[in-house]
Amino acid sequence: MKKKERADFILHRLEELYPETPIPLDHQDPYTLLIAVLLSAQCTDARVNTVTPALFQLASTPEEMQNVDVEAIKEIIRPCGLSPRKSKAISELSKILVEQHGGQVPQDFAALEALPGVGHKTASVVMAQAFGVPAFPVDTHIHRLAKRWKLSEGKNVVQVERDLKRQFPEEKWNKLHLQIIFYGREFCSARGCDGKTCEICARVRLPL
Repeated sequence: MKKKERADFILHRLEELYPETPIPLDHQDPYTLLIAVLLSAQCTDARVNTVTPALFQLASTPEEMQNVDVEAIKEIIRPCGLSPRKSKAISELSKILVEQHGGQVPQDFAALEALPGVGHKTASVVMAQAFGVPAFPVDTHIHRLAKRWKLSEGKNVVQVERDLKRQFPEEKWNKLHLQIIFYGREFCSARGCDGKTCEICARVRLPL
């Protein structure tokens, strides 16, 4: 298959498999989504979802969170890993949101990425899932599958994101990045597929 044919097939098949794409991280608004995405770094969404209820019961707005002791935050989010760094980031970004953004999560990539603990991937998820702005967050699943499906040879997420944006319509990005994640978890995990055995891997390797 040529790259365009692979992309078209993947887009069509993923739409068949995942016509609905619920956001994996439980949240109530852009702020709680931002915190959940920050916590998901090097942690599963499932584990984050077991931790955030207690955290958001303690504080669910920047105004509330800025007044919570960092040690209290750290104790609650400990199961997510990297708790010293994440708890400090949660506290500091909450103060910044209150002081500089009126307690609101900014709908702007640069402003989001300026927040402590918020990189481009986290900002992309928030922009896509909270505000509906076209973005293509690249996580480990998407990076792996983009290579297996011969959509990108990028060595880093920046290159992979650029390649995927070129190959798929902008109006599909927000849904497609979730569809790829769902497929990677269900059928094409790092250990569950060798890049040849799952349905899409096998299909995209076929000659014309």
